[in-house]
Amino acid sequence: MVAAVTRAGHLCESVRKTLLPESARTKDDRSPVTVADLGAQAVVRNALSENFADVPVLGEEDASMLGDPAFAKIVTEAVALGGVRLDLDAIRRALEPDEGAATAPRRFVLDPIDGTKGYLRGDQYAIALALLEGDRIVAGALGCPALGPGDGGVVLWANEGGGTWQAGLLTDDRSWTRIAVTDTADAATLRFVESVESGHSSHDHTARVKAALGIVSDTVRIDSQCKYAVVARGDAEVYLRLPTQAGYREKVWDHAAGYICVSESGGAITDAHGASLDFAQGARLENNRGVIATNGPLHDRVVEAVVASLSSP
Repeated sequence: MVAAVTRAGHLCESVRKTLLPESARTKDDRSPVTVADLGAQAVVRNALSENFADVPVLGEEDASMLGDPAFAKIVTEAVALGGVRLDLDAIRRALEPDEGAATAPRRFVLDPIDGTKGYLRGDQYAIALALLEGDRIVAGALGCPALGPGDGGVVLWANEGGGTWQAGLLTDDRSWTRIAVTDTADAATLRFVESVESGHSSHDHTARVKAALGIVSDTVRIDSQCKYAVVARGDAEVYLRLPTQAGYREKVWDHAAGYICVSESGGAITDAHGASLDFAQGARLENNRGVIATNGPLHDRVVEAVVASLSSP
């Protein structure tokens, strides 16, 4: 899994340096997609097929964008930048969803570029891959090519009961270090992290929660599941994901890898009302609304403040 994410990280950074912005398009839901999104998914699935051919993959992207010949041509160039030789038919097969992947007893979930807007801006993004068995996340690899220290990015690896570990993503020398959340239990000193895009999470509710807890520090805004990474390694204590759209349900691939990285580093994660996240409902967290990830000691207090904020007019 780490090898697959590493290959995708090299591809994404190579594309960002050489093929953007000409390789960006807009999907039907008006969200951006680049050749790196498709190329990274193809590269990861190709790598997984070498050792996990019998495990279906639920990925965010599909092959529909390959109907544009010019775009398809650049996707093949992107895959080559990732050090993999795949023709267009092989790429198309790698982008087609595996039948029953959303509910298979054992399955991978993949977001090849989580935070495409950040990727396009030259900011943070993540390659997020997790292995699920039933409703349990048993392993996760989270590649953050633009997250320091250094300029080679980092990759986080977590497996059930084995803790969370960090190493350089795009470096030749990969030395693993175990990471952990902070033990901060003073509400006033909690550091918050949230989405850059206000459409992804309500900045107003975050401000109310901070005020209720007496927090004065500035909220750090970061794209993608890198927010989980900074909580897991102790650079922040609270990540709030509070969608602004009524009825919105989170997609599994947007949280699974980050979830296990935080939980195995000692943190706590629930939905916005304090309920456990239910990963057994297919492609979405149908039984949950929003996400709260913290370092743990004050998780219940944060949940209480979030519930009060969501209940206020």
